[in-house]
Amino acid sequence: MPWTRPQLSELRNGVAQDIASAIPGSDPLLRFANLRIMGNVQAGLAHLHYGYLDYIALQSNPFTATDEYLEAWAALKNIFREPATSASGQITFQATPNIALIPSGTPITRGDGVGCTTTADATSNSSGIVVVSATIDADPSGLTGAFGNTAVGVTMTLGISIAGVKSSGTVTTAFTGGADIELDSSLRSRMLEAYQKTPQGGAKADYEIWAREVPGVTRSWCNPLGAGSGTVVVYIMLDQAESAFNGFPQGTNGVATNEPRDTPATGDQLIVANYIYALRPATALVYIVSPVAYPVNFTISGLSAASSSTQAAISQAISGVFQLAGTPLGGTVDLDLIESAIAAIPGTSGFVITSPAGNIVTTIGQLPVLGTVTYA
Repeated sequence: MPWTRPQLSELRNGVAQDIASAIPGSDPLLRFANLRIMGNVQAGLAHLHYGYLDYIALQSNPFTATDEYLEAWAALKNIFREPATSASGQITFQATPNIALIPSGTPITRGDGVGCTTTADATSNSSGIVVVSATIDADPSGLTGAFGNTAVGVTMTLGISIAGVKSSGTVTTAFTGGADIELDSSLRSRMLEAYQKTPQGGAKADYEIWAREVPGVTRSWCNPLGAGSGTVVVYIMLDQAESAFNGFPQGTNGVATNEPRDTPATGDQLIVANYIYALRPATALVYIVSPVAYPVNFTISGLSAASSSTQAAISQAISGVFQLAGTPLGGTVDLDLIESAIAAIPGTSGFVITSPAGNIVTTIGQLPVLGTVTYA
């Protein structure tokens, strides 16, 4: 039976009763009595002590520990909080052919004020195009980095004037790899998995754990022999870092840079591929792959008068079920899970899901996501 922490009011009443029984004739409940004030002080101190004991209890086991105590528990399994990382990509500028130079360290600014810095010298070619590699400037607090992920086509502006180079350029290779510092919930999930699943030198679970050790990766699935004998296919999602793209990685599928047996990946997939390459069994050919979105449209009757906030909660609930139960390894998301999630939302009694008519089935590579919701 769990122990119940006494409330402050209970402590005050208990102290007052103790004083009354210990000092016959006193009345420690009088509003301005010295004994009442002293009793309240004692009760308040006890209440603080109980609070600290609660905090100690939380930190004393890995299931409920937080902050630096959670990091300490995780370190016992060689699991560490993923730091915030900066995104990198390439920008193309128009310039005088063959002679224009954008030096390393040149500041460049995105339209919303986010800055980046070139990482290498770049000279214009005979067509008057200069392509520079750049990295988004790091957050000084070290807490965020996903803000730097930038899609192809976004306009970037030179922070200084350079002779022979137009000030405005365009992102031609998406900025990827940016991620915020890992949250406690994600770190705890990886830590508990490490306690529960002993590394086996290349088992299916190992690849999934390795993928989630890369900053920004929140979900991963391993498909052994997914591309033939001797291959391993790992699907990844970056739900926070690539939230603008519904969590789907931005890049092309493939293998690590140093893997000579097939085409290297790009973007988010390449970052994960290069990380796993050093950890995998020596002969394994590992492909890092983005799932293919499988939109599922819903028609729900009985809620045509539901408020916009209720409808938003329903959409969030369905997406939550897909995030927990969906897999690109082929499988089924039971419709009753979605019905239960919707039923838990206040104001949804009497609803009926008329479409889809049954459980949601996907094939290898497909990941179910919410499409449109129609209220009939």
